[in-house]
Amino acid sequence: MLSKASNIDEYIAGFPPDIRTALDQVRATIHKVAPEAEETISYAMPAFRLQKQVLVYFAGYEQHIGFYALPSGTAALQEELSRYKTGKGSIQFPLKDPMPLDLIARLVEFRVKETLEKVAMKKKKA
Repeated sequence: MLSKASNIDEYIAGFPPDIRTALDQVRATIHKVAPEAEETISYAMPAFRLQKQVLVYFAGYEQHIGFYALPSGTAALQEELSRYKTGKGSIQFPLKDPMPLDLIARLVEFRVKETLEKVAMKKKKA
């Protein structure tokens, strides 16, 4: 992996083919669910922003894809995520299994809704 990727293409290009494939699938799923979200690199990981708010991060590792839907996303789908190793806001999807793209899509959908509600509340207060 490149230690200082300046964009998601560079980030993904730094991995072996099997990990690149999984990262590309995750990236495409996020784009499908949140086409208006912007790609960026944050904390040295691929991230997507919506209205200047981070939706999700993801990252490649030797044995898994890390997906970071922030604590709220992980908590919202806790039951569906029970078969995966999780932490506060993090999920590990093993590379030995197909990427659970439907589950990733639901996580992104949750985060889009949550982010848009948060932005709307800020605008109301302003």
